[in-house]
Amino acid sequence: MEKLIYLLWRPVDIDAQSWAEGLRHSAPSLKPLLRSLKFNLQDADVAPASALRRVSSASPPDAIAQVWVDTAIDSRRAPLDAALLAHSARIAAYLVTESQPLVNQRHPAQRGERTTGFAQMALLKRPARLDVAQWLSIWHGHHTAVAIETQSTFEYIQNVVARTLTPDAPHYDAFVEECFPAAAMTDPLVFFDAAGDGERFQHNLDRMMDSVHRFIDMDQLDVLPTSQYCC
Repeated sequence: MEKLIYLLWRPVDIDAQSWAEGLRHSAPSLKPLLRSLKFNLQDADVAPASALRRVSSASPPDAIAQVWVDTAIDSRRAPLDAALLAHSARIAAYLVTESQPLVNQRHPAQRGERTTGFAQMALLKRPARLDVAQWLSIWHGHHTAVAIETQSTFEYIQNVVARTLTPDAPHYDAFVEECFPAAAMTDPLVFFDAAGDGERFQHNLDRMMDSVHRFIDMDQLDVLPTSQYCC
């Protein structure tokens, strides 16, 4: 099997909430075309997390679909591309390798239901100053532990792009999904696993930012708070 990440853009003639609901309700029609499906939707449930949204690209996606398929070969994948495009103004597809350094055991996803809390999606570009081996070494070999130790995440998934699959897909090198408790949408101390403890918050924030800056250029980063639906 192979994992695909689809970036999805909303048609201009439909509001964000209606479009997100329509994508979620499209899951049954998509199921014959794939092995598993997860949507990350920017819907009303994550409106309180608007301050966490960070956009550097000219046209960030409005939703993300994460799917497992038997094969990503173009001709075999074409029906899935078409089905997602039928609900979107535009799509971009990527073949990725998935790693789960932190498996969701605290709030296991229930099929067809919204996962507890929210899922922060980070769309990464490798800085030119680092080659691929250096970048992955810093991210996987050092930063992964820092991220888990300094934040209140209960799920952490890393998707490294192997290649783009659709024409004109925006350049990204990885997609990260981190799940947080709902309170982290509005409380930075909860986000950084330091509820009620200002000193611990500052320590965790400083440690996290020092680590992030080693392998991410912040002016090239897109961060999207989303609702996670495993369909």
